[in-house]
Amino acid sequence: MPLVKAGEIVEDQYVRVLDDAPLPDGVPVLLTAARFLADAPELVERDAPVGVLWPNDRRLAELAPWIDRLALIALAFPNFKDGRAYSQARLLRERYGFRGELRATGDVLCDQFQFLLRAGFDAFEVKKPADAAVFAAAAARFSVFYQPSADGGIPALRRRLKTGAPAARVASTGPARTGGPDDKRRESRGQLTG
Repeated sequence: MPLVKAGEIVEDQYVRVLDDAPLPDGVPVLLTAARFLADAPELVERDAPVGVLWPNDRRLAELAPWIDRLALIALAFPNFKDGRAYSQARLLRERYGFRGELRATGDVLCDQFQFLLRAGFDAFEVKKPADAAVFAAAAARFSVFYQPSADGGIPALRRRLKTGAPAARVASTGPARTGGPDDKRRESRGQLTG
């Protein structure tokens, strides 16, 4: 599968190792959650980077003691309607402070790309080779966002305040109309016009 990282199509440096296969020496490996947790103390001491393929139905608390020793966490999207990996990504970035590669795997669609970036993913396994270029181009599509997120980007208002530019203000033209009893009282007293 093509891998998109930092807006470019790159070769995957990690070797996926099955649960019963021997670990290759000196190369980055990507292991299943079961295999990693069974041998975690020994695996984090390897000379080469270690990554784990984490299912979206497993609690991140199980992985927490080892997060700072992992180079890669790949979160699974079993189908495009299952968004639990979005929540896991935000938790890994914001609560657990994971700074390594966070990869989206499985049924990842190009329509979801910006949401994946905002949730904290920085690498994507794309099923269709033709979609890889679309994913790579989408990384540069938007540069300013209004909402805070797990991707480390500065929201538009904070960016504006940081540079000293005044925030946009909306001028009030009087009390807001809600259509409720208070509007009727203010209208009868001449306090609400228009």
